[in-house]
Amino acid sequence: MLKQLTLGLLLLALALPGALLAQNYPAKPIRLVVGFTPGGGVDINARLLGAKLSEYLGQQVIVENRPGAGTNIANEFVAKAAPDGYTLLMSTATVAINMALYKRLNYDTLRDFTAVSLFSASPNILVVNAAVPVTSVAQLVALARARPGTLNYSTAGSGSTQHLSGELFKTRTRTDIVHIPYKGTAPALTALISGDVDLSFANIPAIHAHVKSGRLRPIASTGPKRSELMPEVPTMQEAGVDMEVVVWYGVLAPAATPPEIVNRLAQLVARAARAPEVRQRLLDQGAEPVGNTPEEFSRQLRAEVATWAEVVKSSGAKADE
Repeated sequence: MLKQLTLGLLLLALALPGALLAQNYPAKPIRLVVGFTPGGGVDINARLLGAKLSEYLGQQVIVENRPGAGTNIANEFVAKAAPDGYTLLMSTATVAINMALYKRLNYDTLRDFTAVSLFSASPNILVVNAAVPVTSVAQLVALARARPGTLNYSTAGSGSTQHLSGELFKTRTRTDIVHIPYKGTAPALTALISGDVDLSFANIPAIHAHVKSGRLRPIASTGPKRSELMPEVPTMQEAGVDMEVVVWYGVLAPAATPPEIVNRLAQLVARAARAPEVRQRLLDQGAEPVGNTPEEFSRQLRAEVATWAEVVKSSGAKADE
């Protein structure tokens, strides 16, 4: 009996700090770290979510951009942060892709992070500079085959879903198109709009205004179905290319963050995604609100680490380390 009582008191003592931390959470501002420059899809989603979380939690949620090294600077920063719920990561599939793309990482996605919740998801859109003389995937493939190694595509950096979308496209269409990585979506789009590069795989929130202005021409969507925002743009499958890439935006916390805090944050992320004004803004940008549980997000993250490892291997994609 004494041993059981002692063990019970010990377990209670171990659980108490996390419980007390969760009870008083949040007592100060929260950092929502983004591994990309301002203006891209991750940053847009982070600021939309951060505003609602600030409203719900009564504490400021500060979006902090830490771009570079294919998002590894931000990923490592959050992975090594105190697991107290005050430093979070707004990420996309890049955090899963990097596990296979980089030979040396100072963090492990599945070991050093706790999945919180997915906020939203959207497809990538293959877009070309308006001066590129193509209006379809078939025409682009024909041009690329006629001029191997001369066309190029910009991305937000090595390891991004844009990068892997491009490499998968090259593999499936047997084309030679040069990858030009930039430090974020904004400079990658600037290069595309100015004509420094020919094409890109980009998310709808980042390119929508430029498509409307006529500076960029959408060719195909990587989603499983046509976007309601761009219903005239066919999917890759419709265009005859066997590829599908859905870009998600989700929140991760350092491993060992108290479950009470993780669950509360997950509930609030889901609440924010389904808030009428947020839901409409997401839909207006071609994204769909999600808001799932930590368990659901964790299962998806594990599956994507395995999936992207296969894509990296089959495409021969390499990081610019």
